[in-house]
Amino acid sequence: MRRSLIPLAILCGLLVGPVMPLVAAEHAQPVRMGCGAMTFDTVPGWGLGDDGKSVLGSTHGGVAVDKAGNVYTSSSLGIFCFSPDGKVIRRFLGDTYSNIHDIEIRAEENGEFLYGARNVAGEGIKVNAVNGDIVLTLGIPAESGLNLAHWSPTAITVAPNGDIYLADGYASNHIFRFDKSGKYLSHFGVHGNGLKEFNTAHGMTLDTRYDPPRLLVCDRNHTPKGRLVHYDLDGHFIEEVVTGLGMPTSAHVQGDYVSVPDLHGRVVVLDKHNTIMAVLGHNPDPETRSNHNVPQEKWIEGIFNGTHGSSWDPDGNLYVQDWNVAGRIMKLQRVK
Repeated sequence: MRRSLIPLAILCGLLVGPVMPLVAAEHAQPVRMGCGAMTFDTVPGWGLGDDGKSVLGSTHGGVAVDKAGNVYTSSSLGIFCFSPDGKVIRRFLGDTYSNIHDIEIRAEENGEFLYGARNVAGEGIKVNAVNGDIVLTLGIPAESGLNLAHWSPTAITVAPNGDIYLADGYASNHIFRFDKSGKYLSHFGVHGNGLKEFNTAHGMTLDTRYDPPRLLVCDRNHTPKGRLVHYDLDGHFIEEVVTGLGMPTSAHVQGDYVSVPDLHGRVVVLDKHNTIMAVLGHNPDPETRSNHNVPQEKWIEGIFNGTHGSSWDPDGNLYVQDWNVAGRIMKLQRVK
């Protein structure tokens, strides 16, 4: 059943506590946001260097959390791996595989692997999460019979059987399906504003709230703007899930909940019934929301600028990346 976003201003508990510029992270105070089971406190300064400055470089990417709780995020300088307390453990792929638009992590027989969609480079990749080795690349599949002059993948996810789904969200809006070895299997979707069409298939994840699981696609620019849609794993349309979300960029599922960053500067959390449980970090300022060029000295604790990626950790904490020139990633600690 399709649902529409209720007015953000009347949703419960958007922000509680002081709101202050993050000039000196060590002096910022946590900001509480959300409500009920989806109440969080920000962790000021998480992920910043010893000098209080961002280490990431420009961020236009995703977030993934491994089984140990380590946090991976992609940026113009490659992939950074942070410990749960926000210290950099390692950085890799910065020289040749930077600007990964979306990442997901998957535990497999031979270890944990990151899957990434590279929009500018026009490819999907599979990466060993420990040593950074590239183990698989996915280019334009000639076997599809499509004559694509431009290919710009924006999202990637993996089915339980290992099939890989890669969304060409900045170009054709087809979603391509490969087997675990990278063999092309099929594609579906087309550009447009119809019920079964995509207008920027920007984000995608495996929706494990359902049995069997489904593909949850963030159709970012669809009119009415911003919706989530479900497809089955064979590429058949199931339903329109939520509309009126603004510009949903990605989605991540944990248990009964899904976090949906919005480029307008907020994160929406839905429950198993796709009811909106909370809106986090809403930015009311038209000058700084959806704005990549907000410098670090103008960041505001508890206020997002243009959320692009998110991921839950095993304890239900949420990590959020902004689309930001200086490189911003934030930890929202779940209030039990």
